[in-house]
Amino acid sequence: MKCLLIASESAEVLFYWTDPEFQQNIQNQYGASQEEGHGLPAFEDSISTLFAPIIISCSTMVDRLGDSYTSFTTENNHVYVLHQFDECLYIAVNGDGEEGEDDLRRKIYVMKKMIEVLFGMVTLSSNLIRRELRPQDTEQRARLWKHLQSLLETYSHLRENDQSFLVEAVERLIHPMLCEQCIEFLEKRLVQQLNSSTERAGEEVLHAFILVHTKLLAFFSSRNASTLATSDLLALIIMTQNMYPSNTDVDDPGPEDVESMSGSGPESFYTPEPSPTDRDSGSSDKPEGVTTPVFEFMDPDIQMAEDSLQTLEGPPPDPSMPRRVFLEISSKEGLYPMMPHSMYCLPLWPGIKLVLLTKIPTNNVASSVYKYLEAFAKLEKRLSEGQEGYAATRGQLTIHDLRSKLDKFIKALGPSDLQSAQLQNAWTEFKNRAFGRGGPGFTKDLIPWCKNMKTQLCSIYRQCFLVDSGPGSVPQRLSPGLQERALTMVQEKLVDWKDFLLVKSKRNITMVSYLEDFPGLIHFICVDRSTGQMIAPSLNITEHASSELGKGPVAHFIKSKVWSFVSRSRDFLRKGYSTITLRDGDFYFCYFLWFENETGYKLEAGDIPILPDDSAPIGMLAWDYYSRKLLRYYSKNHQGEVVKCYELLTVHLGVIPTEIILQHCRQLASKLWEPSRNPLL
Repeated sequence: MKCLLIASESAEVLFYWTDPEFQQNIQNQYGASQEEGHGLPAFEDSISTLFAPIIISCSTMVDRLGDSYTSFTTENNHVYVLHQFDECLYIAVNGDGEEGEDDLRRKIYVMKKMIEVLFGMVTLSSNLIRRELRPQDTEQRARLWKHLQSLLETYSHLRENDQSFLVEAVERLIHPMLCEQCIEFLEKRLVQQLNSSTERAGEEVLHAFILVHTKLLAFFSSRNASTLATSDLLALIIMTQNMYPSNTDVDDPGPEDVESMSGSGPESFYTPEPSPTDRDSGSSDKPEGVTTPVFEFMDPDIQMAEDSLQTLEGPPPDPSMPRRVFLEISSKEGLYPMMPHSMYCLPLWPGIKLVLLTKIPTNNVASSVYKYLEAFAKLEKRLSEGQEGYAATRGQLTIHDLRSKLDKFIKALGPSDLQSAQLQNAWTEFKNRAFGRGGPGFTKDLIPWCKNMKTQLCSIYRQCFLVDSGPGSVPQRLSPGLQERALTMVQEKLVDWKDFLLVKSKRNITMVSYLEDFPGLIHFICVDRSTGQMIAPSLNITEHASSELGKGPVAHFIKSKVWSFVSRSRDFLRKGYSTITLRDGDFYFCYFLWFENETGYKLEAGDIPILPDDSAPIGMLAWDYYSRKLLRYYSKNHQGEVVKCYELLTVHLGVIPTEIILQHCRQLASKLWEPSRNPLL
């Protein structure tokens, strides 16, 4: 019983996602109320009718009280979490007890993040984003909503099964030699050849990275690129997983001795290897020269059903057609969110992907639009606060600088385009009212014209980066031939490592190598929040594979305890606690958050900010709590010093004495980030 809805203030549905149980419940509820002879109402109408009273009551409370409720629980224990972003109301619902308020709030913020990555600064205009999320063409709307629903389902699956998305940090494959070789290959061969080619259509490769399922094998950024934010990288991993879902049972080869291939040191697993499956036997026991038959007999009804399903799902995505994504960049002039990039996701093999992020030639238009949007937003805020005249126009970009630069910007766009003409008209009207003798000047009467300028600027941004040029135009992208050569180059580099990488992604690091030094330690997760990277023993439990804990009830029990404790630690962190120790049955859980300077010296523990219950969720995907809130807060007392933030979560057997557990935690924290063990972390 799960649902997520985005609606306008007039209860118009802008997007919805439901699980089958919630959908069936609505159909039963509204189907029973229909008169005989009439068909069932459209599901979109039913869900709008269901939520309309909540949406209207929220709007009424905001209008009359200036505030609204953020969550409530009904008599049948359905939990509702609501959040208003401008004129869009997000509502998340859970009725099966599997998600709490924090989970639902996190889902809302992640959905907003994905929409920002897909639509960029258009999200800053309520009118435009409503039109983007609800296109008039019903087929286009169905495709868009299906895509957004699929992204949300992919995120939910990753958060329930992948530790990196549980703690919202990137996990790298631990194999220093291969990682270094791949980074050097990306830098000196792949990116260099792509950027020197005449087939790149003016695009420049800024970032290139290789993913094995959700784990990062190698990442390279060119000299002209800014650092890719952890939030954006996690969102891109969700998108790649959505485009090419990983089925670890199918993609990965059968159980193998990973370390015999890796050369990174002797390790052994406690659990014995499972018996070979039919697929393993078929692939390893066949004599040479015997191949799998091309044609196989199949029940015609089954074949027809599969063909029909493929027809409904539509053709697979064209790998050569890039996705437009909007990511944060930092430059000497400051931080620019939602800058346009082209994303190429090239599947090397099932489970292994090459991702390229390119800078498009018209990128400077987006940075200019953002500067003007920021200036008008600040002006509008000051005017609404009662500041008028000179007090409203002061700032980094004065209104007179804005006037001359925006005149040049509009002139450079050219008057032929409709959006440019509308921007020119809006700007002329703004200048007449702000600077003209008969105008009101910089008073509250100027606020509607500030809003109009922001809308017109967002329209220019949409026209440049979201609207297709038309069927007759040649798309601006890396040529398919150039992409094919890039794909071939990386495949040739990794062909001998393919099977090893797929197995390594399931057993990245193992507990065995830590048990001698830390007896009684069952599991740990360590996160460097300054770089957004994490390290943890594998906890993958699938039908055909198991973790070191096996794949029975014990393994699932430990996994559920880890997931639960991460959620609980965030609750305490929100209340200002940076150290937690908890005994739960036969297990002892510890959580520590601490700060170090760049030399590795541990800084004294200080107070950390207390957050309200309805604040943005703690993490790095939807909103980077650690860099935007925690590190800024803590660094106030460490001016001129680079401060790093770390987290460690451990699970011990409860019989281990407390003083030994705390000693383990101190030693483990220092050992995990030793340069000799994980040089690339």
